[in-house]
Amino acid sequence: MLLKGRTESEELLKLRYLNMRMELTEKEKFKYTNLEKGYEGEKKFDLLAERLQEDRYLINDLLLEVNNSYSQIDSFIISQGVIHLLDIKNYYGDCYIEADKLYAVTTGREYMNPITQLNRSATLFRKLLQNHKLNYLVDPYVIFINPEFTLYQAPMNQPIILPTQVNRFLNDINKTPSKLNDYHMKLAQKIISLHQTKNPYAIFPSDLFMNFGA
Repeated sequence: MLLKGRTESEELLKLRYLNMRMELTEKEKFKYTNLEKGYEGEKKFDLLAERLQEDRYLINDLLLEVNNSYSQIDSFIISQGVIHLLDIKNYYGDCYIEADKLYAVTTGREYMNPITQLNRSATLFRKLLQNHKLNYLVDPYVIFINPEFTLYQAPMNQPIILPTQVNRFLNDINKTPSKLNDYHMKLAQKIISLHQTKNPYAIFPSDLFMNFGA
């Protein structure tokens, strides 16, 4: 059951609007393109997640604040005994991991390691549950959704779901029995109630507010 759907972030909507109205800087274009690709990948995952069966709650697109730190979570799947915390990545091309860093094969460009991001998000979310006296198992994964993505030297002991494994990952969840009760609904409602509608770290072009809505 879908309890919270997904919408474009304010940052994406404003950058999309400005991209049609003005010339963005290279940095702003890069940010805008990444946001569009990320949202596209998240929607692709949402279509696949429609096959989830048994009693499960699906919560998408939450911004949570824990002790003045913010964490964006793409998707939660709440089952009887576990919350799957999912970070969806729509990366394209060939990458490899070396010394806990992610690089593009063709350009050598270094990207932020999604595992590092995932671990931070999972730690903050566990702390949030503790703060609200909620005791629940959290199982985090990075899901690479783009079929045109290859990750070389992917460590087998890391919570990584590659494009060829996404269907199997969801099928494995479906194979696990799950019966939810009032406690699970209260848990889901509490998590949704903590969603922050404003991201204080969102960055817009300097003249955004004089242009947006003009």
